[in-house]
Amino acid sequence: MTSQTRRDFVKQAGSTTAITAAVTTLGAVHTQAEESTSELSIGIIGCGGIMTHHVKGIVGRKDNVSISWLCDVDTAQIERMAQFVTKDFQSAAPKRTAKYEDVIADKNVDAVIIATPHHWHAPIAIAAMQAGKDCYIEKPISHVYNEGPVIIEAAKKYGRVVQQGSQMRNSPVTLKAEKLLREGIIGDVLIARAWTAETRQVVKPVPDSTAPTTVDYDRWLGPAPEHAFNKYRYHATWRLFQDYGNGEIGDDGIHDIDMACWGLGVTSVPSKITARGSRMLLHGHASDYPDNMVVTYEYEDGRLVIYENYPFTAYGLHGFDNGNVFYGTEGYMIFSRRGAFSVFLGPKNKPGPTEGQEIRGERGYAEHMHEFQNAVRNRTGTKANPQTAHYSCALVHLGEIAYRTQGQVEFDPKTERFIDCEPANELLDKQYRGPYQLPKV
Repeated sequence: MTSQTRRDFVKQAGSTTAITAAVTTLGAVHTQAEESTSELSIGIIGCGGIMTHHVKGIVGRKDNVSISWLCDVDTAQIERMAQFVTKDFQSAAPKRTAKYEDVIADKNVDAVIIATPHHWHAPIAIAAMQAGKDCYIEKPISHVYNEGPVIIEAAKKYGRVVQQGSQMRNSPVTLKAEKLLREGIIGDVLIARAWTAETRQVVKPVPDSTAPTTVDYDRWLGPAPEHAFNKYRYHATWRLFQDYGNGEIGDDGIHDIDMACWGLGVTSVPSKITARGSRMLLHGHASDYPDNMVVTYEYEDGRLVIYENYPFTAYGLHGFDNGNVFYGTEGYMIFSRRGAFSVFLGPKNKPGPTEGQEIRGERGYAEHMHEFQNAVRNRTGTKANPQTAHYSCALVHLGEIAYRTQGQVEFDPKTERFIDCEPANELLDKQYRGPYQLPKV
């Protein structure tokens, strides 16, 4: 798919017709007059900390939803979430299981929310789609590059709604900034910068040990290589190990990378990737990843995305620990998912529209989940559909591969292969530990 100009993109983004027409994962599109508000039965797969945000969003909006299943390989996680659900949202206790297969086998379940470690996202999502379930998948939807096209294919083949947990797509600050960009306030956007600069605490490696009695550890590992239990390769810190997660760039960084893609309006993957990183601060840290990283992505039309990660300061750039700058032909916009943006125009940086305190902290969780529910009920599109999600996830995977191989690589968007770098091509995919395989579509 060829890239389009920012102005073309923002015009399309403002059109309901364009949005729904662009989503090929659905069998039908309903009009506003046909919208349903019927109760949805939702199964939750993965009851860790991030799921609390999603449930709070459902509770806060008083959405017509029944949480029918809680699934986690750790019964302690299920118990914590069950108490939260029955206390603040519904009287009926959800069914409990350690096996996602039980959830997707229930014909009464309309959709699932998948918030497992990254290595489980694609296998569960594809199996759920095959069982007729719509899927809200935490970011990134894929653990390795080649899982992305398979998820796209599955969504099309089985006619399922799929939404990545990129909640900034529906946040109040994004909607306000989008209006200005659609109007062309900074012209055509040619470069998008993204950064994460949240401080990190050094976690020293510890010896392997025995898994807690509440945990089905073999199922937690699932398709990942067999490894003795280690508390720093488990809850929360699993993100820093290649077997289960995608490091800082795929954990927090993907939010800002996704907004960089949104700001540019990209409709392809990059052709040239350069990546550098090191251990500047977290020497001896229990992690497979660098603690700082700078990656540049060049698209075939010359536009650039620049990603930067710094763990040694909470102040980041332009006063934000996480954010973006969109550089256009007539000005630039500083944008932060903390709920703020500022526009500067012309060669003298004349101050333009600014969003300050009113929507600080509004991260879009509730709005994003509400959009997903509407899409499930009415078979409409979502802003973070699998194709759009893949464009963002691809930057995570391609950046990591560039870092682990030559540092600078060329990628063919048509063949989806690296040029003259077989070690990089080998990292586009991975081996799945039996019997936990990636379902065939």
